Amino acid sequence: MKLSPGKDTATSTTSGLLPAPEIAAILSGTHSNPFAVLGVHATDEAYIARCFIPSAESVTAETLSGKEIGALDRRDDAGFFEGSVSLRKEQPIRYRARNKGGEWIVVDPYSFGPVLGPMDDYYIREGSHLRLFEKMGAHQITHDGVDGFHFAVWAPNARRVSVVGSFNDWDGRRHVMRFRADTGIWEIFLPDVSAGAPYKYEILDREGQLLPLKADPFARRSELRPDTASVTTGEIDQVWEDAAHRRHWEEVDPRRQPISIYEVHAGSWQRRDNGAMLTWDELAERLIPYCVDMGFTHIEFLPISEFPYDPSWGYQTTGLYAPTARFGEPEGFARFVNGCHKVGIGVILDWVPAHFPTDEHGLRWFDGTALYEHEDPRQGFHPDWNTAIYNFGRDEVAAYLINNALYWAEKFHVDGLRVDAVASMLYLDYSRQPGEWVPNEYGGNENLEAVRFLQTMNTRLYGIHQGVLTIAEESTSWPKVSHPVHAGGLGFGFKWNMGFMHDTLQYLAREPVHRKFHHNDMTFGLLYAFSENFVLPLSHDEVVHGKGSLVAKMAGDDWQKFANLRAYYAFMWGYPGKKLLFMGQEFAQWREWSEERALDWNLLEYNLHEGMRRLVRDLNGTYRSKPALHARDCEGDGFEWLIADDRNNSVFAWLRKAPGEKLIAVVTNFTPVYRESYDVPLPAPGRWREIVNTDAEIYGGSGKGNGGAVYAERKPSGVTAATITLPPLATLMLEQE
Repeated sequence: MKLSPGKDTATSTTSGLLPAPEIAAILSGTHSNPFAVLGVHATDEAYIARCFIPSAESVTAETLSGKEIGALDRRDDAGFFEGSVSLRKEQPIRYRARNKGGEWIVVDPYSFGPVLGPMDDYYIREGSHLRLFEKMGAHQITHDGVDGFHFAVWAPNARRVSVVGSFNDWDGRRHVMRFRADTGIWEIFLPDVSAGAPYKYEILDREGQLLPLKADPFARRSELRPDTASVTTGEIDQVWEDAAHRRHWEEVDPRRQPISIYEVHAGSWQRRDNGAMLTWDELAERLIPYCVDMGFTHIEFLPISEFPYDPSWGYQTTGLYAPTARFGEPEGFARFVNGCHKVGIGVILDWVPAHFPTDEHGLRWFDGTALYEHEDPRQGFHPDWNTAIYNFGRDEVAAYLINNALYWAEKFHVDGLRVDAVASMLYLDYSRQPGEWVPNEYGGNENLEAVRFLQTMNTRLYGIHQGVLTIAEESTSWPKVSHPVHAGGLGFGFKWNMGFMHDTLQYLAREPVHRKFHHNDMTFGLLYAFSENFVLPLSHDEVVHGKGSLVAKMAGDDWQKFANLRAYYAFMWGYPGKKLLFMGQEFAQWREWSEERALDWNLLEYNLHEGMRRLVRDLNGTYRSKPALHARDCEGDGFEWLIADDRNNSVFAWLRKAPGEKLIAVVTNFTPVYRESYDVPLPAPGRWREIVNTDAEIYGGSGKGNGGAVYAERKPSGVTAATITLPPLATLMLEQE
């Protein structure tokens, strides 16, 4: 039977001595409630102390100040001691243990009361506790005047849970935790534990079977793979210098701000000369100045939560609360974020609440039951990734994930979360055949529990951290992904525009002579471009698994491939929506990306690659400095077609605009034909300055253009237009003067 807090009672003899069967249960690690036995307890005549200290031959009880209060009798040679102590009340005590090798001090964890309180129980049971990351896991605290670590873990169906680690020789009998029956949480305060100690939880399931040792779901630090233990750590020691940065994003509407995201895999952007991964501090020295120079507004990292398997890129995470040890201690990541914020760069994390791996030290069958996942594999197993799916309908699981989102925003000041694989969460039949999934209560395929979870997560995160962005990777036409929850939406700030990425890359892979037959690939996206707040993603997913790099996808010979990609980038930077580019594509890396090696930075020695980098830098600068290109990215009044149907020439042209700002025309020629005297309608006569020309020689182009400006005038047909030169496979941006 499990006992709730405040009911620590045990059987004793009339003399107060513990019966032999209870001693045996303590020694075997099967006692149902060691807090009722060990520590200090009142008898009819005195106070009695009991402890289990393996290898001790004698034990003397002392107050915490060192005053001797009684010598204890050894009731069992395995290390069980018991005896009367001179105390006036129950209080924390310590023991001076001795054997032939010497003596040592043990502060008795069983003489301390609970740390968690009834209000914690109430909010945890309600599923509304928003400070779980300060209560669960391992936290360095001072309890009853004593320094140590408090451990708390949710395992409602376990028969016994112990903290094991380097501090107790990984012996599960020594630190069995107190069970809180109202919440299913086990807790214990360990005075003898310091920061930097590896630990796990040893769990007996409801049948008494020993499970594989489990890492702490709320661990804030982990061992470096292949080791998998959690590690005790203090609070993040960081002096934050980012008040101005955070205040800016709290006060503005991000839909009307320039957002250009550099997507980075931290383990392979650059590496040391010996091939080792960079630390966060080394990344800060190199990556932050690079992004400042390149004009990106945000860095988005592939998942950095602890994960065991490098080729998973972080998407198979086993420690949602712990920055991976690959790049150093958690404080290193805090320093990196602080460094980014000091120069105005935001940090977005790829976040994975859709599924988790089945590694035995992770969440799967955590207490011997399907605790974090669904038991039914039709609901709880993901066929695409061989992973487990979170049970979003369980309050404790939803709270675990929501608190994780809040944790990264609060403790590490991250600016946003890009939520991975949202489509797999929304549909019960995602990647499943008929009969392989369970319909919802109305017979449909919508995962209503996941919908409620996402809405609650976004509501809580935006409600507490107004300056944070959430971005959904959602590949279907689920309605209102980036609309407010009160308007029936999922509550995300933005959504990846997967359709834009798919259609445009498909178009550019075709030989130019065939493009006129697929003109709609480039125009169709404007039919829905303002239905959501979109981010245009050219992400890591497009340059792996045999897909080739972006430049390798382009049609034509080498010169045409580079020209196509330059024209495409400017087309995209002029297109409505925020921008995202995966690392290496800014200088047109030829090879497909691999997490095993650094990017091919030597390519910058060649003119075409360096020219591509310069173009991306200049596109970012133009996009950020021209409100017409960003201030109405998500609103239809910021876009107007100029030429939408010239399929024979594969030419596209449109206006970008914002209230009170100069107009900008974007004109793209997606054929290698050099077109002179091409008329582009423009809304106002006069001089229009050529602010971007992707065919400029500095970018590796042929140098064709308009001498820096074009002139619009009223034609005999009555239309105001400019007669311009269209370079081959190029995009121009023209700003009204």
